[in-house]
Amino acid sequence: MNGTGSSEKLCLKNIYELLGETFFIPAYQRGYRWSSIQVRELLDDIWEFSQKESSKKSAFYCLQPVVVVQRDTHWEVVDGQQRLTTIHIILRYLETKHLRRNLSDAYKKALFSIRYETRPESQSFLEDIQSSSETENIDFFHIAKAYEAVEKWFDEKDYNDNNELLATLLAKPDASQSVKVIWYDLSDECIGNDYAVDVFSRINIGKIPLTNAELVKALFLQSIHFHEIQASLKQIQIASEWDQIERQLQEPDFWHFIYSPDPNKQYETRIEFIFDLMKGKKPGDETFFTFHQFNGDFKGGGTDIDELWKSVKDYFLTFDQWFRDRDLYHLIGFIVCCGGSVATLKKQSELEGRTKTDFKKYLKDEIRSKVNCQLDELRYGDTEIKKVLLLFNIQTLLSSTEADVRFPFDRYKRECWDIEHIRSQTDMVLNGKDRHAWLEDIQAYFNKSYISDFPDETQEIVDEVGRLLSQSGIDSDTFNSLYQRVLEDFNEGAEDWVDDLGNLALLDAGTNRSYRNALFPVKRARIIQNDMQGIFVPICTKNAFLKFYSRSSRDLIYWSANDAKDYAAAIAEILREYLPDQGSNDE
Repeated sequence: MNGTGSSEKLCLKNIYELLGETFFIPAYQRGYRWSSIQVRELLDDIWEFSQKESSKKSAFYCLQPVVVVQRDTHWEVVDGQQRLTTIHIILRYLETKHLRRNLSDAYKKALFSIRYETRPESQSFLEDIQSSSETENIDFFHIAKAYEAVEKWFDEKDYNDNNELLATLLAKPDASQSVKVIWYDLSDECIGNDYAVDVFSRINIGKIPLTNAELVKALFLQSIHFHEIQASLKQIQIASEWDQIERQLQEPDFWHFIYSPDPNKQYETRIEFIFDLMKGKKPGDETFFTFHQFNGDFKGGGTDIDELWKSVKDYFLTFDQWFRDRDLYHLIGFIVCCGGSVATLKKQSELEGRTKTDFKKYLKDEIRSKVNCQLDELRYGDTEIKKVLLLFNIQTLLSSTEADVRFPFDRYKRECWDIEHIRSQTDMVLNGKDRHAWLEDIQAYFNKSYISDFPDETQEIVDEVGRLLSQSGIDSDTFNSLYQRVLEDFNEGAEDWVDDLGNLALLDAGTNRSYRNALFPVKRARIIQNDMQGIFVPICTKNAFLKFYSRSSRDLIYWSANDAKDYAAAIAEILREYLPDQGSNDE
C-alpha cells in the first residue's frame, strides 16, 4: 500500500487517494456484474455534478461505501467491488484513449489495481480489455460490456469534456469539487476471525445501507477537524459517545417514547433521527438532505467541531431527561402517539423564561386540544376514541403515584393496539373460518368451566357445538340457529349502545383479531388467562373486563347497559382534567 490513505476506520476518501493501491477480491464474492445502464448512470451523475454552476457547487459527489480489510500489501474488498471495478474501467479508458499516457506520468500515481483470489486472469483482462464478442468467459464479458458502455458515452464528449470529467474524478483532497467514496476499514475487527465474511453477508442482504448517519459520522471523525496531538483522543471520545447515544436509542421503551413508526422511513442507525430533527428534514426532502446540511456546516470553515458535537449531545440529553421524568414521559409520549412533533416540543421546552412547570402546563394544553370532544357523542370508528382510551390508560397509571408503573409506548406502537368491543357485535355475519373459530371459542369456554354438570339446555349447546366442529362443512341454517340460541343464553342480543364508548376498550391487534366476535364471557376468560400468563393487558381494559368500574356486578358473564354506563362515567372522571365540559350527565 502506498501509505497515502487515511488510517481512519470510517472516513471519506477521494478517488485520487485510491491511486497506487492494490485491491484484492476474495473467493466469497461473485464476479463483476454491473450493466451498461448502471455504468452510464454513474457517468451521467458525475458529469452532471461536474457541470454545476460555481454558485451551486456541492463539496463532493459521494459514491457508496467501499468496505475493506488491510492484508499485508493489499486491501481485501469486503464490499464495493462493483463500484471499484467500474471506476477502474472509466480511468483505464481515459488513460489509454484520452491522456494516451500512464496516470503515473500525468498524476505521479498509478491506477489502482484489482486482483482476484479465484479469477487471477481477470486482473490481466482489466489491464487490456477486449471486445465482448471475443470472449466466452462470463466475467470478461461483463467487464467488456461495461467498457463498451464507457466508450459509447465518451463518444458524445469532446477533448475538453473529457478533461473536465477527469479533473473532477481525480481531484485531490483539498479541491473544491471532487468524487469521494465512504471508506470503511474493518482491519481491527477482522484479526484472526471471519468477520469480513459476516459483514459481506449482511451488506448483501441489505442490512448495512448507506445512511445519513454513516456519512455524518465520517464528517465528525475526520482528523482534519482536530489538532494533530488531540486527533486520536477526540475521535475516540466522539465515537464512544456516539455509541452510547445509539445504544440508548436502540432501547425499545426509549425509542418508541419519542418516535412513531413511519412505513416510508426506517432508521437502522437511530441517531440519524436526531440529525434529521436538528436539520429540519421534511418528508419530501432528498435522501441525503441531512448529510448535505451537516457537510455545509463543516465546509463553511467557521464550525467548531466541539460545539457542533455538543449540540448533538444536548439534543439527545433533552430526550433523556424527559424519559426519566415520569410525568413528562407520559404527557410527551401521548402527544407523540397522536402525531405531535418532538422537535416542536423541544423548542417549546426551551423558550426563554419557561420553567418545567410552565412546560407541563403547555403539554396539558396540547393534550386538551387532542381530546376536545363530548364522550357521549363518540361512536365506534371515530378517530377520537383511540386517543381517549389511550389517555385513559395513561392517566390511570399517572394517578397511581404509589406504583412506579409506566405505560409501554413501545408495545402500543409495535403491537398496533386498536379498539375492541367489550360486548360483541352480534349483527356481524360469520362465514367460513370465522364460524369454526367462534365454535372453538365456545367449546373452550365450556371445557374450562368449573361446572361439572351443565343444565340440560346448556349441555345440548355443548353437544351441538362439538357435533358441528366434527363435521367437514358447517351448514348455514344449523349454525345460525345455534348462534342465535347462544346469544340468547348469554343475553347478548342486538343493542343500540354496542358502538358507544362505554362498550369499547384498547387491545393489541393480535389479541383483538383472536376474539373473532367472541362473547363477553369468552373474552373475559381470555383476558384473565393472558394476565395470569404474564401477557401484558392494558390496565383499563383489564379493569373493564373484571368489572372494576361497575357499581353492581352481580353477574360476571354478562356486559350490560349499566356496566357500559359506569365504565363511560369512569373514563369521564379520570380524564376530567383534559376534557371540555361534558354537559349534563343524567343518571
